[in-house]
Amino acid sequence: MVTMVGNEGNIEKLVKDLLYLEHDAIAAYDSCIERLDDKTLSAKIAEFKQDHLQHVVVLNEMARELGIEAPTEGDMKQMLTTGKIALADLMGDAAILKAMKTNEDDTVTAYERASRHEDAIPQSKAFFLKAHQDEERHRAWMETTAKAM
Repeated sequence: MVTMVGNEGNIEKLVKDLLYLEHDAIAAYDSCIERLDDKTLSAKIAEFKQDHLQHVVVLNEMARELGIEAPTEGDMKQMLTTGKIALADLMGDAAILKAMKTNEDDTVTAYERASRHEDAIPQSKAFFLKAHQDEERHRAWMETTAKAM
């Protein structure tokens, strides 16, 4: 799935869409943790999920400061992110991690774009850059680990 998040015309819509994306990611992480056979892998995924939960905290604060209502759950894309994990479960842990990696591709792209958004103030840009680095780290681990299996 290719995301359009990060291309919004204003910061309010960007923050809202990033929150939807994060809630979708958290749902995918929950599905992944539940389905992985290797509990060491599940523990690492749970660690990464904490980064996403922290991103939600910061984005909720941004939404409050911007005076917008923060989404509290994902959108329709959640079915796609969790559905990929469910299908991959039929083929084992490596396939699950590969499916998760494709979800991370979207968050990496979204935060990369967000860090360059013209309406973002320096503090927001700093958060977007940090979140981008988190997502790149998650994606790299998933890709490397899946290939090693």
